[in-house]
Amino acid sequence: MVSKEAFKKEKYSVEDLRCIVKILREPGGCPWDAEQTHKSIRRDLLEEAYEVADAIDTDDDVALCEELGDLLLQVVFHAQIATEEKSFTLDEVADGICKKLILRHPHVFGDVVAETPEEVLNNWDAIKRDEKSQKTFTDTLESVPRAFPALMRAAKVQKRAAKAGFDWDDPQDAFKKLPEETEEFSAAVASGDRAAMEEEFGDLLFAAVNVSRFYKIDAESALASATDKFMKRFKAVEQEVLKGGHQMTDMSLEELDAIWDKIKHQD
Repeated sequence: MVSKEAFKKEKYSVEDLRCIVKILREPGGCPWDAEQTHKSIRRDLLEEAYEVADAIDTDDDVALCEELGDLLLQVVFHAQIATEEKSFTLDEVADGICKKLILRHPHVFGDVVAETPEEVLNNWDAIKRDEKSQKTFTDTLESVPRAFPALMRAAKVQKRAAKAGFDWDDPQDAFKKLPEETEEFSAAVASGDRAAMEEEFGDLLFAAVNVSRFYKIDAESALASATDKFMKRFKAVEQEVLKGGHQMTDMSLEELDAIWDKIKHQD
């Protein structure tokens, strides 16, 4: 039986967290925690990572500290499950990342000279390819996780393809692909072929990401900002409609568009 007094402290450490998770998983602990697997809490890990990102975006240090704790819990939880399965331990996780950091920073822990961030990244990529036995550029593309958000994955794949010399010399060439892909999508829509529509729309998005890469724009962040802007303007439109004693569903699209244009002009 766990002594409750043993866990009454003013300050806790990472080791305390490891012990608490272990106790929650043991007989007599928490029934919910005990039945979890790597796959059952996979979504939780992703959600916590996004909440950390949200705290960073809002410059909220208090929230960032809390959300990093939630994310750390996920790391410790997965390590505890692995420990029980005799796969690996939390110490092995720490050992692995420490060795990786030392190996990939030879300009700090070795004799390699790298005076700019670009040189550091080039060394990092070369060492990473060697570590993972990536002998071809295709190997580097295929190593980009499919679990990444689609826009992020597209940008990473394009960036790695560019390192093989497979890239436009001029951003304008990337721009020219947008109307070309739009026309192909329009043709697919006209044909009524759902599979072709999805394929061509994917090509259009991929081309748009390629343009963003040339101008060092994070496509994922740009789309998130565009969504936020839409929500802000939508809210303003609805407030304007309600102020006039109406409901949005009672208004015509032309009337709503007129209000939208007014809000957009004010912005």
